[in-house]
Amino acid sequence: MNPQNKILFAGDPHGNFKPLIAAVHDYKPEAVVLLGDYDLDIPLEVCLQEIVGLTQIWWIAGNHDFETPSKHKHLFDSALADNGLHLKVTEIAGLRIAGLGGIFLGRVWYPPQPPKWRDKQHYLHNQPANSRHTALSLKYKAAIWYDELEALKSLKADILVTHEAPGSHRHGFDVIGDLAVAMGVKNIFHGHLHENYAGMIKNNIKVVGVADRAVADLMGNTLNTA
Repeated sequence: MNPQNKILFAGDPHGNFKPLIAAVHDYKPEAVVLLGDYDLDIPLEVCLQEIVGLTQIWWIAGNHDFETPSKHKHLFDSALADNGLHLKVTEIAGLRIAGLGGIFLGRVWYPPQPPKWRDKQHYLHNQPANSRHTALSLKYKAAIWYDELEALKSLKADILVTHEAPGSHRHGFDVIGDLAVAMGVKNIFHGHLHENYAGMIKNNIKVVGVADRAVADLMGNTLNTA
């Protein structure tokens, strides 16, 4: 197997998993990492049943995965629920991969503005008494929270996978690059913006944007999945 194909990164499927399935059959990776926005109307493992058992399947969530209770349930209650990478570092095919799912939400934290809430409990405690809930709504669950990103900085990894883009993209966020520097990563792979590109940020960290329904290898090459 070509070493650069041992892990593949899949851009937002939005309900179409055929390119990823084809890539697994063609390139036979040890693992695949999905970068969010699945738009699931059935559980994730059912969508990927052709490759379950052929490769490891890991994922982070995107904003679409919190749009409705059913989309959320088909991901977070799926048979692959334990393979989420959000806010932790997991060794995959010999590399340490860190995950940051979700998006920046103005009512929570939209860098470079300061966060509106220190953490989830701060937000929940400050809701009006007559509407106070003990759990976050799906919209707020989709948000990147300041304290959680800061805690991730204490860990070390080789690769960071995110849904949002770092500052290498015109719609990206420099705080993701700051996170990557703190963690010592060499590469960032992200989805969300439906664009294949390669860029560079500080500390010579390589950034690979993976377009919707596209699949990239460890070198950032977009693979032919026709």
